[in-house]
Amino acid sequence: MSDLFSEIEPSYQPLAAKMRPASLASYIGQSHLLGPAKPLRQAIEHGALHSMILWGPPGVGKTTLARLLAQTADAHFMSISAVLSGVKEIRAAIEEAKHVAMSSAKKVILFVDEVHRFNKSQQDAFLPHIEDGTFIFVGATTENPSFELNNALLSRARVYLLKNLNDDEISQVLKQALADQKNGLAKLQLSFEGQAFENLIAASGGDARRALNLLEIAADLSVAGDVGRVIGEQQLQEVLQHSVKRFDKQGDIFYDMISAFHKSVRGSSPDGALYWCCRILEGGADPLYIARRLVAIASEDIGNADPRAMQIVLAAWDAFERVGPAEGERAIAQAAVYCACAPKSNKLYLAYNQCRADIRADAEFEVPHHLRNAPTDLMKDLGYGENYRYAHDEPNAFAAGEVYLPAEIAERRYYQPSNRGLEIKISDKLRHLDELNQQSDKRRY
Repeated sequence: MSDLFSEIEPSYQPLAAKMRPASLASYIGQSHLLGPAKPLRQAIEHGALHSMILWGPPGVGKTTLARLLAQTADAHFMSISAVLSGVKEIRAAIEEAKHVAMSSAKKVILFVDEVHRFNKSQQDAFLPHIEDGTFIFVGATTENPSFELNNALLSRARVYLLKNLNDDEISQVLKQALADQKNGLAKLQLSFEGQAFENLIAASGGDARRALNLLEIAADLSVAGDVGRVIGEQQLQEVLQHSVKRFDKQGDIFYDMISAFHKSVRGSSPDGALYWCCRILEGGADPLYIARRLVAIASEDIGNADPRAMQIVLAAWDAFERVGPAEGERAIAQAAVYCACAPKSNKLYLAYNQCRADIRADAEFEVPHHLRNAPTDLMKDLGYGENYRYAHDEPNAFAAGEVYLPAEIAERRYYQPSNRGLEIKISDKLRHLDELNQQSDKRRY
């Protein structure tokens, strides 16, 4: 129970498992947490361990760090996975932790992988035992703890953000594997042609496990060289073309990409918009999710500066449904690029939000009598529709001086057009109409 993998020696282990660091000194990455004089490094070295949540993308060393915490502190290490465990396994882990605590002086570290997959009641089951010191809780998650973990659990654990490894760190990971005689690939005497090594680093996406997995596959496809084996760009390309890009639909990476896409369009970067659009599509997302985001962008960030943006987005959506992904995805990409190039205005977005907020805060003002319909004689006798001025009967179809808001807020203005795109003309027109209102001798109130 304490750690299944420590009790069973499998006949085969992937390279990434074999190359798992055996000490904190050989751990690569996370220098912002484990560099000299960093608080977490000092806490580990002084044995002052505390419950924590390790939050970060796949392959950045969360599980490895948890094991090294136990090793450095000479603590008893226990591990369960929220993917494979339920209430029964949680209870068994708690009982084992109590037994270890009673039978030895060792601290107990309970590592819970993918902790975000436990529901609220399952997460709550750990709380009293964290409180009474039965074990030091170390959870690992790829999802944002603020959204996925209970506040009660978060209040009892510090959250540490682990980052993707940079290119130099991935290079170190790969070179360690290439040089390791016992667990690595040193016996193959592997070398790389051209830009193959740099391309392998780039393809890893900052994920050490992915980098080692790709290296292992590439090694299997390597060809004989003058000395040892050679990985050329052709062999690496064969590996990469079958390698799925990292993407977690409905997870943090997905929403990070959507955020980057939205901000690229808002920031008028067609290249950024196209790049993130294609990244999202390559990851297997529903193309219509992008279309829905573009509809929101067309009203939120473009608005009346270019009303055609909405038409083009809806036309792309329609094209996708008519012709399918092969051609339809390109239509959505076209709409994304158009929206990125369009003039931007959030004035409608701001006006709408302010109006909704005011309506929630204000009293319920009555509809002015002159704006009410009067289909019956009784309604006419009550003054409904009285003195209403039909705009089409007025000069230039504008009833100067007429008011369309309740009297209490007659002077309130919500929509203030920008000086970009079509809103320049809209602003000029509204300014002219306001002048006519001010000059009119028929102002209602």
